[in-house]
Parts: sequence; structure tokens; C-alpha cells
Amino acid sequence: MVVLATKCYVSGDARDRALDGMTSLVANDLGDLDVEFEVGVRHDDFVSVTVSGDDETVARNVLREEWGEITDHFTDGETYVGTLDGWDDDGFVLDAGTEIRIPAEGLGLGAGTPEQVRDRLGIVQHLALRFVYDEDGDHELADEERDRLYDWTRGQGRVNVNSATRAEVRATVNRAGHANDIVTVERLGLLEQSIVCREETDAPGLLAAIGGYLPSELKAVIPQ
Repeated sequence: MVVLATKCYVSGDARDRALDGMTSLVANDLGDLDVEFEVGVRHDDFVSVTVSGDDETVARNVLREEWGEITDHFTDGETYVGTLDGWDDDGFVLDAGTEIRIPAEGLGLGAGTPEQVRDRLGIVQHLALRFVYDEDGDHELADEERDRLYDWTRGQGRVNVNSATRAEVRATVNRAGHANDIVTVERLGLLEQSIVCREETDAPGLLAAIGGYLPSELKAVIPQ
């Protein structure tokens, strides 16, 4: 079984739709590999995939590469993935199967409090973030993670969303009459998406336009 670094934290019909979508995504990831698989959800909402068949080792590696893996084994200096669980003046708290606190000085994302950094870079709750594990507790965001987040501010502008599938976000943009104002909806996780704006589209304006249609956290990323 592979525990993926993405969560299914919605309930009811939304949960059923999300898991149906996750099953389709895993099927696409595994393509023509000779495996059977079953998608489930752990007690802590992380998505798990049980894989069997001749190509099961390859399949597990593909899923780890595509989604990241939640593990209970950590080695000093190695990079792992956790999802943003909380934040305060002292830093970010990630859920990596166990609580991982990234102190403010370990974020490496510029000036401001952790909350200000989160707002500026559009980091929605539950977003998967890569970090470097430190056995003394001085964990840091990974350099490649910092690069990804900074890259968001160098583009056309974005609106990041949680608690919605990619299909739901696309449908919402269409319903609000803004289909021509975006480039694409980039998948960040099962329920975390990033709407990439066209150059002439104002990200805060798009957020205001679609916010009433989505019971989600939305954050605009404004080009710097």
C-alpha cells in the first residue's frame, strides 16, 4: 500500500465524487501497467492505494513520484512531504503522518509573519509541501518547494483553491462567466487547485467573481 501525500477531507456526496475522481486519476497514472488497485482513505484522511500485480513495484514508484508519499520513517537531511495543517506566529505545522513544525526561520519565503507569507504566496490549507527533515526538530522547507512557491509570483497571477476537485473548479469558472479569463486549472492535489490567469486577468477580481460559488478557501497570487 502507498499512502499518498494528498487528503480527502470532505464528506457526503463531495467525498464520493472526490474518491471517484481519485480512482480515475490513479488509473491514468498507472496507464498500461499490469496491476489492479484499490483507492481508500486512512483514518487521518490521507488517500491510500493498494496495488497488486506483476508491475506493482513500478506502479508504487509511479504513484510516489506523482503524488508524494506519507511515511513513518524519517532520516535526517532527507526530503519528505506533508500537508499544511496549521500556522501561527512561530511557523507552519505540517501533517506528514506525524506533526512536523517548520519554524518561521525555516520557511525561507521572505519577510513577514508565517500568515503574511501564506497570504502573499497563496498557500491554502492542506496544500502538500516538501520539507527537509531534521532530527533535532529544525525542519526547513525544501529548496525546490521554495522555488515552486516563488515561481507562482512570477507568472500571470493565480487563484488557489482548496476543498474542490479540478472539475468542480473548472465548472465554477465557467458558471461565473470567466472561462476566457484563465489559461488552465492546475492540479495541486486531490482537492487543491490553482487557477492560472491570463496576463490581462486580475487575480483578486477573479477571486471575488467566483468566491460566492465555492465553499472553499481561495487565495489570490499577484505577480510581483
